[in-house]
Amino acid sequence: MSHSHEKIEKNVGLMAVLIAVAVSFGGLAQIVPLMFQAEAIQPLPGVKPYPALQLAGRDIYVREGCYNCHSQMIRTLRFETERYGHYSLAGESVYDRPFQWGSKRTGPDLARVGGRYSDDWHRVHLIDPRAVVPESNMPKFPWLADARVDGELVRNKMIALRRLGDPYTQADIDGAPEAIGEHTELDALVAYLQALGRHAPRGN
Repeated sequence: MSHSHEKIEKNVGLMAVLIAVAVSFGGLAQIVPLMFQAEAIQPLPGVKPYPALQLAGRDIYVREGCYNCHSQMIRTLRFETERYGHYSLAGESVYDRPFQWGSKRTGPDLARVGGRYSDDWHRVHLIDPRAVVPESNMPKFPWLADARVDGELVRNKMIALRRLGDPYTQADIDGAPEAIGEHTELDALVAYLQALGRHAPRGN
């Protein structure tokens, strides 16, 4: 007795096409709802687009590959929330492009690091981690203390982010070069780190 599926099984080209169609529909069924869900996510109370100096710091964080060792995603597991604080919520990362969620942790998660240490501690730690954490295997970043942030570049980035939907005002954009001033990349990175988790829910 002949079965219709035998024709498909014996025709490699046809089977490949049908598999591609099935995978495409399955992928769309998973991806499209997530796209609409992402648009519906609202920022948590107090969460706003990064000010100029913090935005520069976030980009330095990405450029230096900090995400390779530090995640910014606290899971809902008890041992995580007891160590780091409330689990991460999507509304915290609405203005992160790219987002810094992940699972790689050579160093601790940084989602709630803002305010845990002083600015001076962060400066020393970034320049020479072992000066404050002797067992640290984190590399040194001394050049950040000498490199200046380009205010005009930050201004242009804010313009691009506004086109993507970040609600920067014209005053925010026009004031970026002045807000950056003579700040170093170290200043910017510290400002970014100190902002992390400031608007997260309290408690576990």
